[in-house]
Amino acid sequence: MPNTQCSQCPMPNAPCPMPHAQYMKRIFFIPIFLSLSLLTGCFGYPRLLSYPFDPGGRSFNSLASELNPQISGRYIVFITDRRGSQDVYMFDTVTRDLVDLPGLNSLDAIATHPSVSQDGRYVVFGASRQGRSAIFLYDRETRQSRNLTNNLQSEVRNPTISADGSRIAFESSNNGQWDVLVYDRYGQPLNIPQEPR
Repeated sequence: MPNTQCSQCPMPNAPCPMPHAQYMKRIFFIPIFLSLSLLTGCFGYPRLLSYPFDPGGRSFNSLASELNPQISGRYIVFITDRRGSQDVYMFDTVTRDLVDLPGLNSLDAIATHPSVSQDGRYVVFGASRQGRSAIFLYDRETRQSRNLTNNLQSEVRNPTISADGSRIAFESSNNGQWDVLVYDRYGQPLNIPQEPR
């Protein structure tokens, strides 16, 4: 092994017992540098998306509370109290505008936990009206809301919809226990086995 001079050895002009020591510091930083490069490289992760703010409430963010956001495809649905009651709003991330939802919100209901299908056609949400909770499905094409849980005699909450809009899952309290129920978009329960096979 050749004698190499090391400026960090305690004795000047003494051979370095570990000639590779000066390179170890550089090698240590290579994996860190590569990891950071991958995280911030072409994938863009993590990336902060900034959406418009409008104090008048005509955009995604406003002076009011925005709650329970859920994103699917290009759409974000959320609850806001911009008009004095908890309503469902939809934002299109491509056009960067609010999407009109005529017939969805009503003054006598408190909306919660919206979820949207990937194409933005169907919006499912929980609502409480006169002390009774229900799960509603709104169709943007027909501009109609349908109560999916009208026949249930239990409390319901936290709905979510499949990407294609065909299935809705939600929590239902029956006899003091919360269970997950799955319905189709026509309000019919799907036959899902209770016990794993």
